Amino acid sequence: MTDVAERRYHHGNLREALLDRAAAIVAERGAADLSLREIARDVGVSHAAPRRHFPDRQALLDALALHGFERLGAELAAAARAGGRSAFRTRLRRCAAAYVRFATQDAALLELMFAGKHREPDGPLHDAADAAFATVVAVIAAGQEAGELRPGDPAEAAMVLFATLQGLASMLTGGMLDGTTPEAAVRTSVDALLDGLRPR
Repeated sequence: MTDVAERRYHHGNLREALLDRAAAIVAERGAADLSLREIARDVGVSHAAPRRHFPDRQALLDALALHGFERLGAELAAAARAGGRSAFRTRLRRCAAAYVRFATQDAALLELMFAGKHREPDGPLHDAADAAFATVVAVIAAGQEAGELRPGDPAEAAMVLFATLQGLASMLTGGMLDGTTPEAAVRTSVDALLDGLRPR
């Protein structure tokens, strides 16, 4: 065991080191062949050491997905705050841009996050996903209260928004929108959606 790994282990940072390395592997080549043994080797600890924190591979993947939802939620909340007292449309565009940025930069992680959420619909990952998206639901609810959107369940409108943004992110990562910047694509998509949801 290296001195660095030894310090990580005894200072209580092994869990974070394992998650950091797992996140890097997922970003490089996806989650399909990720293994606890490989990650233990990479951070310089015995193959049994990770089991102090993650009893099996799935536990590690779930922890990584949970961390992903927490990070996404923080980024969406920061985007909404950055809008300050701006118009509703501006705040929602900022949130949409934050989501598309996450979805394009961490596409494999996002896939892992949603796979975990759907595997256990009533578990911690489902709760973490709801918490992550709560900011955008609140922004939409505020838009409805201000008369910018027609009334209804804000969660349903948020679902339509995120479905639109996920499709947009897939097109961007697939190189299907050459000549269009992500910013312009987000703006066009959000404006089209909001125009369709205007009060009648």
